[in-house]
This record gives sequence, C-alpha cells and structure tokens, in this order.
Amino acid sequence: MKVVAGLPRCETYAQCAYLAPGVFRMHGEEALQYDSNPDDAQRERVLRAAAACPVQAILVDQLEGLETPVEASPS
Repeated sequence: MKVVAGLPRCETYAQCAYLAPGVFRMHGEEALQYDSNPDDAQRERVLRAAAACPVQAILVDQLEGLETPVEASPS
C-alpha cells in the first residue's frame, strides 16, 4: 500500500493520527509524520483516516495529484 499526505493541504486536524496511529502521528502541534508504505494490515484504518480528513489531504494507492498546484479562479 502507498500513502501520500499532501502536507501543503494538511491543516493538522489530526483525524488521521487518531484513526490510524500506527501510520500517522503528530510531531509537536503542527507537523504530521506518516509511513508512506504501511503494511497492508493497516489498510482499513488508513482508508478510514483518509475518508475522515476534512481537507482530503491523504491519497491511498495514488501517487499523482497532490503536488499539482491549484489555480485560483478569476474574480
């Protein structure tokens, strides 16, 4: 399993750290650390954590999409 957390999107709500503490953890109050290649035994917890992320900063088994800048819409 591959996990990517888009740290620029992450607003450190820490829902992932509560739902999959073996994969995600908070370092201090604002830094998310995570295992990018967790064991498949963690899959269900990781999927729950990804679904619970309020800003959808976690992708599972997808390596593209988080680094692409989002353009602001014209006002």
